[in-house]
Amino acid sequence: MPATPDTPATASTVSTASTTSTSHAPAGGAATPHPRRWAAAAVMMVAALMDLLDVTIVNVAIPSIGRELGASESALQWIVSAYLLGFAATLIVSGHLGDRYGRKALFLVGTAAFGLASLACGVAQSPGQLVAARAVQGVAAALLMPQVLGSFRTLFQGKERGAAFGMYGAVAGFASAAGLLLGGVLTDADLFGWGWRSVFLVNLPVAAATLAAALVLVPATRERSAGRPDVVGSLVLAGSLVAVVLPLVQGRANGWPLWGWLCLAAGVLGLVGLAVAEGGRRSRTTVPLLPARAFRLPAFSVGVVVQLLFSVGMQGFFLVFAIWLQGGEGYTPMQAGVVSVAFSVGGLVTAPVADVLAAKFGRFVLVAGALLMAGGFGWVWAAVEESSAVHTGAWPLVPGLVVAGAGLGFLVVPLVNVVLSAVPADMAGGASGIFSTAQQFGGALGAAIIGTIFFGHTQDGPTGALSAAMPWVAGGFALCAVLCLALPRRAMAREE
Repeated sequence: MPATPDTPATASTVSTASTTSTSHAPAGGAATPHPRRWAAAAVMMVAALMDLLDVTIVNVAIPSIGRELGASESALQWIVSAYLLGFAATLIVSGHLGDRYGRKALFLVGTAAFGLASLACGVAQSPGQLVAARAVQGVAAALLMPQVLGSFRTLFQGKERGAAFGMYGAVAGFASAAGLLLGGVLTDADLFGWGWRSVFLVNLPVAAATLAAALVLVPATRERSAGRPDVVGSLVLAGSLVAVVLPLVQGRANGWPLWGWLCLAAGVLGLVGLAVAEGGRRSRTTVPLLPARAFRLPAFSVGVVVQLLFSVGMQGFFLVFAIWLQGGEGYTPMQAGVVSVAFSVGGLVTAPVADVLAAKFGRFVLVAGALLMAGGFGWVWAAVEESSAVHTGAWPLVPGLVVAGAGLGFLVVPLVNVVLSAVPADMAGGASGIFSTAQQFGGALGAAIIGTIFFGHTQDGPTGALSAAMPWVAGGFALCAVLCLALPRRAMAREE
């Protein structure tokens, strides 16, 4: 995915981690640490790495996929969006399922399903088959990821828990840059004549080894007090998310028909109706998917919008940027991956200090991060405009990518902590799950919206199309900066 390069992964990490409950100590004393907890953590991190890599590894392979499968423009958008939609639609309920029925079982199912879906992606013979397999991949990733972070919270206490999540954050930051490079290397290497298929098939031995090790090393954990997941609400949520994205991807190719607008309206109404219905329901046994109390807090609502806009810009930009680099500038997949890594470098520089600065300066760190992203992508926009007059390649864009990546570290890493300072402790889990869902759904929207703008201007050439899309990317982050002024002044204190 987009090179969401990320440290977004870090944001997803923090927020998803909060969706699961902590372990319960035996009466009268602290829980005895599991003797194989670090071995279990290492095994689960390998599985998580598959998802973290898949967020970016497919980006640089998109042009090659399009050429070999004869994929339409909308199909290229769906290859990105299907994964994120599957993830977003399943994430919240899978976290609740793991809490209630056992995380190890969900983790094993998710890992096996991810491996099988990766195989289906690797052998796909048509764009439709690949899109369907990518959707299943997203669902599988959503099954396993909350179990990793929930298990960490149960297996570790005190400083060890902080070290475990620190390990996750470090791997997540590394994965985005590694995914971009690995995707380019595998596609260019054309191992066994597989070409772009290697970016999916590489998951097979990893998934198999992880399953074998997890059966032995990963303990079974669950929360005895966990409520029953809202399965009907989950189906409504999934259908509504798809109804919103579908007309945005397909609308331009079909001349923006009436059914598309009706579908979009139905999706929005479905999301609103679900929030209203759950807000008016009082159930002690069912866990709400969209707790209305959280959305009544202005800081939380604004924070969700910021998270959504951020993901729209990131996923949309890196989809069209990869196409422009290879289709317009003639870069190989590996060269495109190397250029894109400049963004991740900027994020890796600022991410380690972002939380410390946010604890001291609060929302102003996020404002600065959003402005850096707007400015960095503004630089990219200006450089693209200049390259249309004098062909200079993509390297003049690198400083802008580094600046934008630095802004990402300041914006995304502390966002959840700053926003959750306004949310009561008993709502933190549900609120964090919504944040993770907003991130994934925003990515799907970004591929749909920014991709549609880009493909709508292809008659102007690849550079003209990218120039048309860049104002929307930079403008979205400028809007994030304005919205961040409505966030709480300070970040919340951390438990560890």
